[in-house]
Amino acid sequence: MFFKDKVIWITGASSGIGEALAIEFAKQKAKLIISSNQLSELERVQKRCFSFTTECHVLYLDITEIDKMQSITEKLISKFDKIDVLINNAGISQRALVCETPLEVDRKIMEIDYFGTIALTKTVLPYMIENGGGYIAATSSISGKFGFPLRSAYSAAKHALHGFFETLRAETYKQNIKVLIAFPGRIKTNISLHALDKEGKPHGKMDDGQNTGISAEKCAKKYLKAIQKDKKEVLIGSNELLMVYIHKFLPNLFYKLARKINPT
Repeated sequence: MFFKDKVIWITGASSGIGEALAIEFAKQKAKLIISSNQLSELERVQKRCFSFTTECHVLYLDITEIDKMQSITEKLISKFDKIDVLINNAGISQRALVCETPLEVDRKIMEIDYFGTIALTKTVLPYMIENGGGYIAATSSISGKFGFPLRSAYSAAKHALHGFFETLRAETYKQNIKVLIAFPGRIKTNISLHALDKEGKPHGKMDDGQNTGISAEKCAKKYLKAIQKDKKEVLIGSNELLMVYIHKFLPNLFYKLARKINPT
């Protein structure tokens, strides 16, 4: 019960990894705040969490509405006194070629995956520092480790998150702020269904690779364990994680493989 009575705020909690994280935290009797822009799905997740904990609070949050984050955070602090753990899990993926993607789609993905995430982090951070410390996690992707076909804006946003949160970790070490960046590979979720195509519309298809990925539940267990062990980074997935090491140590081989692997 490492997280018992800890106040945990999870964004993107209405499905996939976020939902699985909520269930795992609920099993440890945490005080949960679950957010997304899908209210009915959040309420479904809340019912699941109530099987394990009596405290799971639903909070509608559109991660792109940056101007509302300060007031939302203040209300939560007023209610709970603190936020012990912030899990920045909200995000959206992409399935489109660079040459076919208009700039407004790139901007939309950056607003969701990068600017919304760091804006929320910046509103919560002062309260954590005032409280003597806290834990901030960000869900990136192995596409945050390297570029990959059909994911140019998504990969760029995840690379940006990496730079931001590594800097945050270095700057706030003395304030007892701990930072984790999680790099999931192929996790069996609906992320490819909701990924934006070249027109900014949902891709609407389950990728073959996604469909054979590890479960969101298994991912969430590894995620929580990484927080408990105060890891700086955690890679989560299966055989696809080899690409991270191939990219690092055998870059020429990586580029050849990246051209041949089916990206959907």
